[in-house]
Amino acid sequence: MSLAHWMTALGELLESEEFVRVQGARMRCLVTGEGPCMLLLHGLLGTADAWGPATQRLAASSTVYAPDALGIGGSDRVPNLDVSLTATAERLIELMDSKGIVQADIVGTSHGGSVALMLASLHPERVRSLVLHAPANPFSDVADPLIRFYRTALGRWFAGRLPTVPASVQSLALGRMYGDASRIRSGSLERYIASLRIPGTVSYLLRILDRWEMDMAALQAALPGVRRVPTLLLWGDRDRAVSLRSGERLLEYFDRASLLVIPGAGHLPHEEVPVAFAGAISSFLGGLKRESHISQSIGRAS
Repeated sequence: MSLAHWMTALGELLESEEFVRVQGARMRCLVTGEGPCMLLLHGLLGTADAWGPATQRLAASSTVYAPDALGIGGSDRVPNLDVSLTATAERLIELMDSKGIVQADIVGTSHGGSVALMLASLHPERVRSLVLHAPANPFSDVADPLIRFYRTALGRWFAGRLPTVPASVQSLALGRMYGDASRIRSGSLERYIASLRIPGTVSYLLRILDRWEMDMAALQAALPGVRRVPTLLLWGDRDRAVSLRSGERLLEYFDRASLLVIPGAGHLPHEEVPVAFAGAISSFLGGLKRESHISQSIGRAS
């Protein structure tokens, strides 16, 4: 058994926090585990920390890289940052180059799932496999009314005050993202709010929402490019943010894909049911031929 396996069993798996220069800005990245490389892409409001205990389980058989996108979490806020799916995907390729990662399994949730899809379409040679948890996609309209609201004057005013909304109201909103709100982990809400309180975060999020339809149209046009990538689609059957039916539509775009539904889970299964979430991913990856693809010659090691 590897050292990483022993350390996971003991609950002592070491995690390092690194800052990588991407387009001249600092991108925070949590790194842990050993084995073939895996990249975890968080959702719209999430950060690397949101993967929580799922990271520890995945790191038992992978070197896990969990970055904060530029604009959120511990990464730099960059004025006038291009937040398109294409630009965001290219920044992740720069991160991979900097760390010498030739190829990786890409795990993306929600908006991070749509970024993962775009990355795989643009650079299929860098993607060994895709695990997409409820990725934002052109076939789901569940969140459209909320997106439209945040593009109104009232919505933008409200967004600017999200960090100061009473904790009881914030907790209710977070609870809707769970299949069972009683599973909210201690400290989860505080992590989301701490990121939102950093100046520049809310404007970054609003810029993403401003171009939502353009990005979804670009993603739909890019989908034929991912057909041959081995893919696992994961969905909670109580997801209120991205419809399960849209996952069934998305499945049609792949030659080698399966859809697994996690009973009782909502939109944040990596937080809510991390054992089931990580177990599904590990089972999927166990059926693939995985090799460690790291080359220091591809870029700079930081």
